[in-house]
Amino acid sequence: MNDSIVALVTQAARRTPEAVAITWRRSTWSYGRLLRASEHVSGALRERGVSRGDRIALLVRNSPHYAALFYGVLGAGCAAVPLNAQERASVLVRQIQHCGARLLFVERDHPEREALCSALADSKVETVAIALDDDGNAYDRFLTELGASAPATAAAPELGDLAMIIYTSGTTGRPKGVMLSHGNLAANTSAIVEYLRLTAADRVLCVLPFHFSYGNSVLNTHLAVGAALVVEDNFAFPNLVLQRMQDERVTGFSGVPSTFALLLGRCNLHDFNLSALRYLTQAGGAMPRPLIERLRSQLPAVELFVMYGQTEATARLTYLPPEALDVKLGSVGLPLKGVEIKVFDSEGAEAAVGTTGEICARGPNVMLGYWADEAATAHALRDGWLHTGDLGHKDADGFLYIDGRAVDMIKVGAFRVSPQEIEEVIAALSDVEEVAVTAVADELLGHAIKAVIVPREGAQLDMRSIKAHCRERLAAYKVPKVVEFARALPRTSSGKIQRYKLA
Repeated sequence: MNDSIVALVTQAARRTPEAVAITWRRSTWSYGRLLRASEHVSGALRERGVSRGDRIALLVRNSPHYAALFYGVLGAGCAAVPLNAQERASVLVRQIQHCGARLLFVERDHPEREALCSALADSKVETVAIALDDDGNAYDRFLTELGASAPATAAAPELGDLAMIIYTSGTTGRPKGVMLSHGNLAANTSAIVEYLRLTAADRVLCVLPFHFSYGNSVLNTHLAVGAALVVEDNFAFPNLVLQRMQDERVTGFSGVPSTFALLLGRCNLHDFNLSALRYLTQAGGAMPRPLIERLRSQLPAVELFVMYGQTEATARLTYLPPEALDVKLGSVGLPLKGVEIKVFDSEGAEAAVGTTGEICARGPNVMLGYWADEAATAHALRDGWLHTGDLGHKDADGFLYIDGRAVDMIKVGAFRVSPQEIEEVIAALSDVEEVAVTAVADELLGHAIKAVIVPREGAQLDMRSIKAHCRERLAAYKVPKVVEFARALPRTSSGKIQRYKLA
């Protein structure tokens, strides 16, 4: 694919300007409206003196406004830096400062906006507040808040230019920002569109955050072909999500394992008319085989694509063709078009069939590197290969299987969590002598957070107070589900904590 994602969305808008691009709450934006809004974003950036290559941070939830901001930033030749809308100001400030953002678009009603603006008051970061309204005047209000006197036609970026930076965690010490080029986005979008067979007739319901690579890929792939996105930003009531899938005649739905566990655990899918549903996609962690089997039994006519990927690979590396589910259940499939996957042993040689080693990948979707972190980039990108940090093996037919994680990051649902961040928060309590955080199995989310605490002598600590302390300082998914107290932490002879013993 030689066209950038901005060019593809622009082409779709010009082909069918009246077609529905995004439906959200009470609001529907056509492709023509989305294109005009994104061009106004580009115009607003240029009138503010923003230069090509500048980083523009986005702290905005899933909405048509987010899509207009994202494509408008790219259309101005800048790099978008989507931020996790559930994060705390302390983490957000670190990321904004780390990437050297020139400007921040933030929701007017975001709970961290005041603290964020206060922390950035002495910096050179300009802040623009955006109201996420869905009434009849929301579109005009959005353009007014941008402050652009005229729209600007999207620039034609080089495919090697930086398009976005995605932070893979809220690590307290050193934020890790994955740099993705326009070529990365275009290559992954093209490959996913091909194997999902997406067309303008598709309507996908999206509950995944756009600021993560999986959600970003859902946004890009569907708008690139002129399909419609039905945005649902409240998954607290799965039955209402299913009702909307029925009412909107949705053809596609994407989720992580916990998404499908919630749907199957709290609802009977047979109670809804999902006859328009053509496909499901699953990524963001291993999906238990019993869950796959339950899902298929309730939706036997729907194609299920089990997938594997990384933010460092834009989004997707492999997928399991639905027709292979019966014979390859447990596998994450074969590489995408243009992607090569190998499993290397500890000596750097390709591992034999059935032998576990580190999964490595190369292709046009592999990141440029980590922003302002040459050491981490050099560690991840070696000899032309992306070293994923995941362990796996291939079978005799070349199908890939994931065997575990080689790194300490914890996958909670769709989120990656840094143990060090949680440890620092808990260690701030005066009665805590030591703390270590690990993952434990969780039926709903795949993994949950467990904290093991060594109290100071004579201290009075309890699980409830620890969790309350964490809730005040961490995003909800980072709060430990399990809190235990111990006399000491397990360590190696060199003093390193043995996390696997904590679980």
